[in-house]
Amino acid sequence: MRIFTCLKEVPHRDTRYQITAEGTGIVETDLTFEISECDEYSLEEALKLKEKHDGEVTILTVGRERSERSIRKGLSMGADRAILVADNESKASNPHAVALVLSEILRSEQYDLLLLGTHSDDFNYGQTGVILAELLGLPHATIVMEIQVDVNNQTVRAMREMENGWFEWVEMSMPAVLTIQAGISKVRYPSLRGIMQAKKKEIKKIDLSSLELNLESVPQLEISKLYFPESVSSAEILKGDSSAVVAELVERLKKEAKVL
Repeated sequence: MRIFTCLKEVPHRDTRYQITAEGTGIVETDLTFEISECDEYSLEEALKLKEKHDGEVTILTVGRERSERSIRKGLSMGADRAILVADNESKASNPHAVALVLSEILRSEQYDLLLLGTHSDDFNYGQTGVILAELLGLPHATIVMEIQVDVNNQTVRAMREMENGWFEWVEMSMPAVLTIQAGISKVRYPSLRGIMQAKKKEIKKIDLSSLELNLESVPQLEISKLYFPESVSSAEILKGDSSAVVAELVERLKKEAKVL
C-alpha cells in the first residue's frame, strides 16, 4: 500500500509572535518551527496503515529548505522517503497554489491514499486537501476521525466528525484524499533507532521554479492587516426581582449571545 502524507512546517505552538513593521506578517528571525499538529496526526495514521497493510509512506512538503528538519522527524517516526519542493521565496502562499504544486508532483507518482491535516496551525484555511482532490479528480473526505481500508476491494471507509457531536461513515474507492482531524490517535515519538535510520533515508529536493507552474493564474490571497486582538473584559449585574432578572437574562441569551 502506497501512502503520501503532506506535511507543513509552522512556527512552534509556544511561540511568542512579533508583528512586522508593515503589519502584514510575523517576524521570523528568532522563531523555531515544527510540523503542524493536524499533519502530525495525518502522518501517524499513514504509519498505522502501513504497519497494518504493509507498503510505503512518503512525506510530501512544499516549503523552505529549512523544512528538512521537520521532514527528518517524520522519517524518524517511520516514513520511508520524502519529497521537498523548495519554495524559499514563498511563491506558493495560498491553499490553491500549494495544492497546484502538490498535484503536479503527484501526477508522476503512484499512490493509494493521500493524507493531509484538516487545517494548518498558522493560517487555518482548511482548504488545501479539498482543492488537491479536485485538481486530481479524486474522491475525498474531510475532518476524518477513523480510517478502515479494504485492500482487496481497493476501498476506504472514513468516519467524519460532524456538528453537534454527530459522526458519519463514508465509503469511496481508492485512490482517495483524506484530511485528518487532530486528536484522532496518539502520535508516536521518534525512537533512537528511527532517528539513526532517518539520516540515511532519501529526501528528494525539487526546486519550485523547475516545475514551470503559473502560480499567478490561481486566485490570490492578500493579507491587508495582521494584529493581536485587544484584551477586554466587562461584566454587567442585572438588578430587580428574580423573575424579571431571569426573563431579561433569557432574552439576552437569545438575542445577544444567541445560545438559546
